[in-house]
Amino acid sequence: MMIQHTFKPAVALTVAAAFTYFYALPSAAQTSQTEAAEQVVEEVFVVGTRRAYQGNFDNLEKPSADQTIDEELLRQVGAINLNEALDLSASVARQNNFGGLWNAFSVRGFAGDINLPSGFLVNGFNAGRGFAGPRDLAGIESVEVLKGPRAALFGRGEPGGTVNLITKRPQFKTAGDLRATYGRWDQMRFEGDVQTTVGAGNELGLRIVGFYEDADSFRDTVETERVGLYPSFTWDVSEATRLTYEMEYTEQEIPFDRGVAYSENYGFTPRKTFVGEPGDGPIETEVLGHQLEAQHNFSDNWSLLAGLGYRDTSFAGNASETNFAGRQTYFLDGRTLSRFFRYREFDSDYFVARAEVAGEFNTGALRHRLLVGADYDRFKLNWFILRYRPGWFPASTDINTLDPAAYLLLDVFNPVYGQSPQPVPGPNTNRDEDLEGFGFYIQDQIDITERLQVRLGVRWDDFEQDLTNLRATPATTTTSSDTRVSPQFGVVYSVSENASLYASYGEGFRQQAGSDYQGNQFDPNITESAEFGLKLDAAQFAASVSGSLTLSLFQVDQSNILVNDDRPEAVAVGWFSRSAGKARSRGVEFDADLAFETGFNLWLSYAYIDAEFTSSNLEADWGVLIEDGDPLINSPEHQLSLQLSQSFQVAGMPVQVGAGLQYTDARLGFTAFDFYLPSYTTARFFGQIAPTDRLALRFDLDNAFDETYYTNSYADVWVEPGAPRSYRVTASYSF
Repeated sequence: MMIQHTFKPAVALTVAAAFTYFYALPSAAQTSQTEAAEQVVEEVFVVGTRRAYQGNFDNLEKPSADQTIDEELLRQVGAINLNEALDLSASVARQNNFGGLWNAFSVRGFAGDINLPSGFLVNGFNAGRGFAGPRDLAGIESVEVLKGPRAALFGRGEPGGTVNLITKRPQFKTAGDLRATYGRWDQMRFEGDVQTTVGAGNELGLRIVGFYEDADSFRDTVETERVGLYPSFTWDVSEATRLTYEMEYTEQEIPFDRGVAYSENYGFTPRKTFVGEPGDGPIETEVLGHQLEAQHNFSDNWSLLAGLGYRDTSFAGNASETNFAGRQTYFLDGRTLSRFFRYREFDSDYFVARAEVAGEFNTGALRHRLLVGADYDRFKLNWFILRYRPGWFPASTDINTLDPAAYLLLDVFNPVYGQSPQPVPGPNTNRDEDLEGFGFYIQDQIDITERLQVRLGVRWDDFEQDLTNLRATPATTTTSSDTRVSPQFGVVYSVSENASLYASYGEGFRQQAGSDYQGNQFDPNITESAEFGLKLDAAQFAASVSGSLTLSLFQVDQSNILVNDDRPEAVAVGWFSRSAGKARSRGVEFDADLAFETGFNLWLSYAYIDAEFTSSNLEADWGVLIEDGDPLINSPEHQLSLQLSQSFQVAGMPVQVGAGLQYTDARLGFTAFDFYLPSYTTARFFGQIAPTDRLALRFDLDNAFDETYYTNSYADVWVEPGAPRSYRVTASYSF
C-alpha cells in the first residue's frame, strides 16, 4: 500500500519524517502534525509505505497511461470480483475464462495464453498464474491497470499491460465494517473487515478481512459457494523499519459452465440452459498464500523494500462440455447438444523473493530518482487430465442413429439431466512444468530541467524451464533456458503545473508452455510498445474539481505467437506448434476521473483499439488459416465505461445515487473463423442512504434494461452469456 498526500503550497517532507507522521503517531497527533505541515510547507509529496517497482512519482510524472480504480469507485459500481472491476477500464476486454473458473482478460487487445489464467499481481507479487478460481475483491483496496509491457521492472508478464491489486492492510486504528447482501437468484453474501492495534505504543496493527457467498444463477442448476479469509499484521519495529505479513485463503466450489453454443442456422442455445451435468459436481479450487514485506529507511532519501511470497493453489473436478463441429449434433437439428467429459486435477506453487533499493540524489543540477532491485521466483505446475470424447460423424448423419449415451446428448430446450451414465475417461494429459527465473533491474528518472524529465530503465532476466511428460514411458523431461534484456525509455515534459506531455517505449516478454515436435520449448512471446500522451490535473480547469484526465495514443507489436507447425517433418510425427505469428495493436484511449465539490463524480474510460494479426499462418489449435489483417479474438474496436454519481442529503441523511453504462463493440469470437459476438450496451443504477452515522442501506440494479448479451468466447460452442436484469440489497454497519 502506498499513501500519497499532497499539501499545497509545499516543498518536501523527508521520507523518515513522513513515516513517523503517518504510522508512529496517534490520531490526535497526526491531526496536529497535518495542521502544522499545511502552515509551513509549500508542496509536499509524501510516501509512507512504498510499493515494489513503483518509485516516488505523482501521476503527471509517469510516462504511461495508468489507471487506479479505488475502493470508493468499486463500491459505487457494486463490483465484487476482478472481472467487474476491470470492466471499468475500456483498455481491458474479457477473454475466455475457462467456464467461469479463472480470470482472463486482454489489455490493449493482447491477452496471454488463452489456455491459462491471465497473469495479475497482488502488491507486486504474481498471483494470477495459479488455479485459485476467479479473484474476489474482498480485502482489495484498489485495482491498478498499468498499460503497456512492464518487463523492464516486473519481468515476464502479459503483453498488453499489467494488473496489480493493492490489498487492505492495517491502518493503525480500531474500526470495522460488516456487510450483508441479498440478491436475485438467492444470492447471499457476507463481508467483514475488522482492525485494531496492540502494544504499549500501538506499534502492531492487526486486520482481518473475510467473506462468504452462496448463490444460484440465471443458469439452471448452477450454484456457487465461496469463502475467503485475509488476515494481516503490520509491525512498526522502529521509526525507520516496518514489517508486514498477509495471508490469503480462498476456497470455492463452482460448476464448470461452458456457457452457450451458437449455430449459424439456429442461433444461440437458451442462455438459461446449463449445458453441463449437475451430477458431475462442482470444480473445487483452493489457494493458500503468504506475503511478507519489510521496509527500512536508511535516511531521508534512501530506503530498502524486501519481500517473500509463497502461494499454493489446487483445482479438481469433473465436467461435461460442449463438443465442437464434426461431433456437435446441435448444428444438425438446432435442439440436441452433444458433449464430452473430462476430469481435471491441477496444482501449482509459487515462490518469490525480491529486494529493491530506492532513493534520490543529485549530480550537479540533475536530480535522479533511482530504483535498483533483484528478484527470484520459481513456479511449479502439474496438469492431470482424463478425457472421454465421442467420435466424428458425417454432416449428413441422422441424429436418431447416434448413441445418446456415447454423445451425452442434451435437449437444450427441455433438458433432462442424468440420462446417460458418467463415462469412464482415459488418459489425456499428465505434465509437470517448472519455471525458475532470476532478474535484476535498474531505473533512473532524471530531472533534466524544471520541466523535462527522462526515464531510463533496463532489466536482465535469466530463466530456465523444465517440461516433464509423465504420460511417456519412461517420463521424459525437456529443459530450455534463455536470457532476456528488456529496456524502457520515457520522456515527460511539464507544460504547466497541471499538465504534462509524455512519450515512452518499452519491451516485454512472456514464457510459453509446451514444446515443438523436436521436444524444444518455445521462444518467449516478445512485445514492443510505444505511446504518446497528454495528462491533465483537473485543477487546470477549476479549483472546485479534483481528479485527472489522460489522452494516449499507442502501438504494440507482438511476435513469436504460437501457430500450427505445417512443416512436413512436424506433420509426420503429430500435431505441433511453432513460434511464427505476429500481431499488432494500436489505438487511442481517453480516461477521466473527476470529483466536484458539489458531490458529483464522473468516471469515463473510452478506448479505440485496432488489434490484428500481421502475418499469415495456420492457427495452432485448429490448423486453419489466420490471414494477415484478421482481428484478435475478443478484442472490440470500441469500448466505453461511464459511471456517474451524486451525493446530497435528505432530511439530514447522506444519500448517493448513481448510474453506469457499459458499451462493448462487436468482436471476433473464434480465432480464424467468421464468428462474431454482437455488440452490447448495458446500464446500471444504484442508490444508497445512511440513516445513521454507522448504518447504510444500498440498492443495485444491474442490466436495468434486460439486454441479452455475450461477454466472451473461446469458440462458437463455448460462449459466455451475460446475466439478465438483476438486483441486490446491501446493509452495512461500521464501527
